[in-house]
Amino acid sequence: MHPSLLLLSLLLLLPLSAASPPPFQHYPLPAARRSARPLQTQIEVTRPLPFDALTPACTLPLFNHTFAHTSDLPPSAANYSAPLNCTWSNAVLHFSGAANGTQIDRIAAVWLAGAELLRTSTPVSTNDGVSWSFTKDVTRFSALLRRSNLSLSVMLENTVDEFYTGAFDVNITFLFYNIKNSPIHNRRSLNSSPRKIIKRSRRQSIAINASLELDQIPADLIIPVSAAGDEGYWFKIQTGNDAVYQGIQIPNNTYRAVIEVFVSAHGDDEFWYTNPPDFYIESNGLNITRGHGVYREVLVTLDDNVVGSVLPFPVIYTGGINPLFWDPIVAIGAFNLPSYEIELTPFLGILLDDKKHYFGFGVADAISFWLVDANLHLWLDDGPVKVQAGPIKYKNPNNCVERESSFAQLNGKFETEGERETEFSGWVYSSAGNLTTRVVTKLEFDNEISYKSNGTIVKVEHEVTVKKQIAITLPSSDTVASFSVESKYPLELKTTSVAGSGPDNYLVSTELEVSYEEEKKIDHFESEFKNKQECSGWMFVHGEDVLSGAGATSQTYTVQDSHGCYTRKVSADEGAIVSDTENFLCAAGVVSGSPA
Repeated sequence: MHPSLLLLSLLLLLPLSAASPPPFQHYPLPAARRSARPLQTQIEVTRPLPFDALTPACTLPLFNHTFAHTSDLPPSAANYSAPLNCTWSNAVLHFSGAANGTQIDRIAAVWLAGAELLRTSTPVSTNDGVSWSFTKDVTRFSALLRRSNLSLSVMLENTVDEFYTGAFDVNITFLFYNIKNSPIHNRRSLNSSPRKIIKRSRRQSIAINASLELDQIPADLIIPVSAAGDEGYWFKIQTGNDAVYQGIQIPNNTYRAVIEVFVSAHGDDEFWYTNPPDFYIESNGLNITRGHGVYREVLVTLDDNVVGSVLPFPVIYTGGINPLFWDPIVAIGAFNLPSYEIELTPFLGILLDDKKHYFGFGVADAISFWLVDANLHLWLDDGPVKVQAGPIKYKNPNNCVERESSFAQLNGKFETEGERETEFSGWVYSSAGNLTTRVVTKLEFDNEISYKSNGTIVKVEHEVTVKKQIAITLPSSDTVASFSVESKYPLELKTTSVAGSGPDNYLVSTELEVSYEEEKKIDHFESEFKNKQECSGWMFVHGEDVLSGAGATSQTYTVQDSHGCYTRKVSADEGAIVSDTENFLCAAGVVSGSPA
């Protein structure tokens, strides 16, 4: 959450009646509760990286800074240079942090030469302090990580005053691994589809990249699509009419292009998927600013034409909905917010003209505020052939959004459905020959909010489905590479509020289910991933003070892919882990990364 426009509440969906309390901030719980159990490190449940068991070829401690009162200050920076005398194939960013006092969650990001490597948020901290650490595979940024004399910038806008006393100590270290000739590399070679296709003629043998995953074959050049950097390299979007642009001329030997978008919601739009329509707020005379309905779509434009869009996953920061849910297990994506990839290769016929073109962003129906930037990943042909490209088909109809509502005073139901289906294809002639890239994407949005019992019972059902297909073919129609993925983001949230005996006293109970599900097919190999959290808890509050409360979270994380199988089940209650099991074995009859 951004400190200047923070709308932090221990429970998101407080009753909307005129007598209900306003959203409130997170203050420390009674010391007796905190001292009942030893302080634990906050964790985001993820799968261990495949090379965690290996010894790094080299380690580069780079950044160490204390973010005290940094509001309105530019990012902190350090000089980055690639490690000398180190042979590596994969890179990992290790992020660790600690706070020494009371503090709310803050948004943060790490950029290298203006390109975003990581979007993250901090945990809520009490007087006892808090600590956390995590890693992210940053191999896709190898083109930058192999360079020297670059600026590594870290933005963490924090406020320290009489209420928020905590400063954040942040450390960043890069770990470099050489997995060639390791068991990991050998297993990947056996379980994965070929990563390269060879085009042969009488005089030459030229290898071209066939893998469509950024982490397998990183780009040759990365160009940031970002702001100036004085207030962070992200663009700030405050309304649905805002549009931000950056002009970029790409090299004329580019044969593939992908834009990777980073986005996070804050302020009045932090919980956009719960926002009531404006007419409901106005009709009931409610004094709240989080409105404008639930539909948000991040639009990516090229010269003012939409070339892709994102329906973002609802990342919940550690102060959101009920902070006791996220101690010590944080919400999905809270430490490592997802980025979103859009294939732009079909548009190289526009981009390869030795001219500057304008990449832009907007957020449909947004209210304040969203932080957006992107990285342009480019693959370059160093062969003797002049790269040429042209369009075949551009189909991008306007999104279709339907809304239905029925309400009487504070009780009612609001349904929103949205859909966008696009198809882009184009040819690229390079040293690899004449290849056609076809991209088909379908986005589906479904949301229902209901208010009962004079607005004291609120239920939200939200789901996004993203279906994407990419195919690269030869003039003979033979397929060089194919990629398909279907992702789902379901969320169910129910909050019940009961007024207490005294003024400004409320008992609020909340139930939450949220998950990230993905099925992926790369050529003939399939993978499955599901990450689900179930939470329940209550709070008794007085004004902006928490008098008592409880929260419990259980999480199941399962994945099956070319690296094998992994399952972890973990539960927390009253701020402590009560069970934690993990399994690296595949179920009977399941072969990881097996052909479809």
